[in-house]
Amino acid sequence: MGESRDTLTPEQRSLNMSKIRGKDTQPELLVRRLLHAKGYRYRLHGQARGGNLPGLPDLVFAGRHKVIFVNGCFWHFHDCTVGQHAPAANAEFWEAKRTRTRDRDAEQRAQLKESGWDVLTVWECELKNRSALEDQLTEFLERGAT
Repeated sequence: MGESRDTLTPEQRSLNMSKIRGKDTQPELLVRRLLHAKGYRYRLHGQARGGNLPGLPDLVFAGRHKVIFVNGCFWHFHDCTVGQHAPAANAEFWEAKRTRTRDRDAEQRAQLKESGWDVLTVWECELKNRSALEDQLTEFLERGAT
């Protein structure tokens, strides 16, 4: 059996953290495959005509003026059980880091909305129900701008 996360050495934890990706994650790839199969086309990682968008959204639908973020529940402090898990080791560091991420996310969403973009955040925990996820994505992309 593997070691508990709380018994890792700083070197082991650093190695583990270096393997975590910011782009092309499994949840993001799943959402991309779903949308592509439904005929939607998009740009990746905040690229829109005129430059990069605040927060570098995972998927950009420039013609619709819509963006989608695919967020990991733990990293972005979602209100589900995974997002609310508090690591025991170095607890203050993780609390501060995740709080900064949540606050930065809110600021970037506000900037996008002020610029006329419609924003959807898909949480990793929402990927479990594919039917509901497909409905949510389709409804978001097909409705008029808010």
